[in-house]
Amino acid sequence: MKTMTCIEDLRQAGRRRVPRMFFDYAESGSYAEETLRANRADLERVTLRQRILVDVSGRSTATTILGEPVSLPLALAPIGLCGMQRGDGEILACLAAQEAGIPFTLSTMSICSIEDVAAAVDKPFWFQLYVMKDRGFVRSLIERAKAVKCSALVLTLDLQVGGQRHRDIKNGMTVPPEMHIKNLIDIATKPAWVLSALRAKRRDFGNLSGRVPGMENVNTLGRWVTEQFDPSMNWKDIEWIAGQWGGKLILKGIMDVEDALIAAKTGAAALVVSNHGGRQLDGAPSSISALPAIAEAVGSSIEVLFDGGIRSGQDIMRAIALGARACLSGRAYIYGLGAGGQAGVARAIEIMRNELSTTMALTGVTGTDKIDRSVIAGH
Repeated sequence: MKTMTCIEDLRQAGRRRVPRMFFDYAESGSYAEETLRANRADLERVTLRQRILVDVSGRSTATTILGEPVSLPLALAPIGLCGMQRGDGEILACLAAQEAGIPFTLSTMSICSIEDVAAAVDKPFWFQLYVMKDRGFVRSLIERAKAVKCSALVLTLDLQVGGQRHRDIKNGMTVPPEMHIKNLIDIATKPAWVLSALRAKRRDFGNLSGRVPGMENVNTLGRWVTEQFDPSMNWKDIEWIAGQWGGKLILKGIMDVEDALIAAKTGAAALVVSNHGGRQLDGAPSSISALPAIAEAVGSSIEVLFDGGIRSGQDIMRAIALGARACLSGRAYIYGLGAGGQAGVARAIEIMRNELSTTMALTGVTGTDKIDRSVIAGH
């Protein structure tokens, strides 16, 4: 994996090695993908201030997230169907993250179940929760996360209804994949993926299948969202979930200062400035454009994390400079997973760590706690 010099290299390798329906699922945004593109374009417009002749020989990328030490200000974001990028993908990604000393977040819509991942790793991980109409099932998911000692609950707030992703419909994306001629031809050209899928523990929604009445044979994410996700969810539900959980709660999907001010009063440990990677409200602002005002409004009362377009160490620097404590990244490690399994995820993390370290050196910064707006050109 050493020849993979950047996240784009991993992306190209993942595109070649993962069936199109699953690669497109991870990569695509909703509708016209305007917000998806804005997440990257607006990050790239944040230019950094080069400094010289500063002693940066003792610099460190280490910091803390939710009071826990991490090797760099990064967590792996929750990704649905992660295990369809590579067999047992959630386990492989969690192992790579824990070896690198950063958090991994398991999605409710994962292929490997909470218990599958917990049995394969040595340390606690984060669990991401979607709120469904069946509150008894939501309670059971929380209890299962508590039983395996998940260290934080990440509550996603921006998927009460699903934004349409055109590529999923056109590709006939299902779990497991439907055996149409087009899909069969595509899968036949991905022998390493086929082998990993055949060896995998599961090929369905591990946290869900067989556990929700009426959902036993549902194999499309769209139907899960339509039939089970709850459009009536409101701030009162946050209080109920926090009471059920009793541990560190992270609220993901905050894009507005007014919402951030409410979130800061819930007792949650952190919020994530996120537009769901451009996969929900198309036409929403980029995450990075929303970050500064939110961080200024609530950064002194709640930990502010950032998600949306992180592909490099330079991006991590940009987000921290504009007020984030740390970042979540999803597609970057998913590309690595598709490209090379656990080694690919490890390489994605290593790339971003090395880029952050070099960027710190060239901006005259010795620690992540010293990254602020002074590292941005023009400030």
